[in-house]
Amino acid sequence: MVVVAILAAGRGTRMKSRLPKVLHSLGGRSLVERVIESVEALSPSRRIVIVGYQSEEVQTAMHSILNLEFVEQTVQLGTGHAIQQLLPHLEDYTGDLLILNGDLPLIRSETLQQMLQTHAQNQNAATILTSYLPDPTGYGRVFCNDENIVQLMVEHKDCTAAQRQNQRINAGVYCFRWPDLAKVLPHLQANNAQKEYYLTDAVTQVGQVMAVNVEDNQEILGINDRLQLATAYEILQKRVKEKWMLAGVTLIDPTSITIDETVELQPDVIIEPQTHLRGNTVIKTGSHIGPGSLIENSQLAENVTVQYSVVIDSTVQAGSRIGPYTHLRGHVQVGADCRVGNFVELKNTQLGDRTNAAHLSYIGDTVVGNQVNIGAGTITANYDGVKKHRTKIGDRTKTGANSVLVAPITLGDDVYIAAGSTVTEDVPNNSLVIARSRQVVKPAWQRKSVENETTDQHK
Repeated sequence: MVVVAILAAGRGTRMKSRLPKVLHSLGGRSLVERVIESVEALSPSRRIVIVGYQSEEVQTAMHSILNLEFVEQTVQLGTGHAIQQLLPHLEDYTGDLLILNGDLPLIRSETLQQMLQTHAQNQNAATILTSYLPDPTGYGRVFCNDENIVQLMVEHKDCTAAQRQNQRINAGVYCFRWPDLAKVLPHLQANNAQKEYYLTDAVTQVGQVMAVNVEDNQEILGINDRLQLATAYEILQKRVKEKWMLAGVTLIDPTSITIDETVELQPDVIIEPQTHLRGNTVIKTGSHIGPGSLIENSQLAENVTVQYSVVIDSTVQAGSRIGPYTHLRGHVQVGADCRVGNFVELKNTQLGDRTNAAHLSYIGDTVVGNQVNIGAGTITANYDGVKKHRTKIGDRTKTGANSVLVAPITLGDDVYIAAGSTVTEDVPNNSLVIARSRQVVKPAWQRKSVENETTDQHK
């Protein structure tokens, strides 16, 4: 049985941000959310987040995560002081406590499982995660014997020059037998340069402590500033893109492509350069996305193409072609075998199958039938200055170039709209609509000369 405690009370001053450090986003999820996800596979009996700076904002940001508990550290006096806040909440608990920092977003569940196994098999009072770094500057050092039993732990700022030569560092992940730790916590001293209560001081007081070395030291990269945040994103993206390429997805110039972990791709999808896939996006086999496209929270069926376009909160059915320079937003639904082309924006609109909107149009709050052709420059005037209104266009209807459909309005099936028409009334099936002023031609007309115009103005 294990309880998880996540340290998330600090401000993170080096981030240079009003936002608490643990709420900074990494690949679509906050740092602390990623830490919480890493412990899910351990099936902990409780998950406790220790909050402090902007505690209400941190709690609000995680309100949707079920069965999460919060304990407040009103004054931040170090990691040991943070864990002291758990004493009244774990008063009768006799199991293990796994402690992680909330700014450790790349830690893998497998690494934590290995750590817990080592802890149980050796009946340790505590087990800590360590790593060897070529440049350990800033990290606390861990000193062990040949059997990985910890002899001493020293924070970087408190190390002597000789101790700083040790490259084995403390990764900030601990597993304690809680009863042993609970006895020690009230007696911690702030005898250090920072005048803080260090959890590391408790490690050598609880009994046998063993170090487990993490094989990939990228996992224990802590985020303290924007540079480290960017480095973590590069590592995360490398993991994600390697996964999809090994699964049969073609990434042309992977370094220019970004893909959130929440995205799902099928084999034989091709992603072109400068394309970014975000949120809960699904792209099915045979689709060709990019170059230069953003797809966010959208579902694209088989054999869809998207070029130089933005697709947000929308669905596109099989065989449809989007772009170049198309914008789909606000829960657009594009049917099968459609074409939505150059400089077309669709908002909160449903297109039927084999419907085309190829050029220079805005279609908003509209239901469009099957086999409709939206002529170049067609606009649905859906906003009257107060409310949005709906437009309905029936099957096989065609709008001429530069048509304006003033909503609310319904066009029936097989309707033809003459070019340049402004349509303000419903149209029945099988109709031709001409809604424009008659052309006036004045033969033998000449513009007045500039001299005559000037003379006329002074009369």
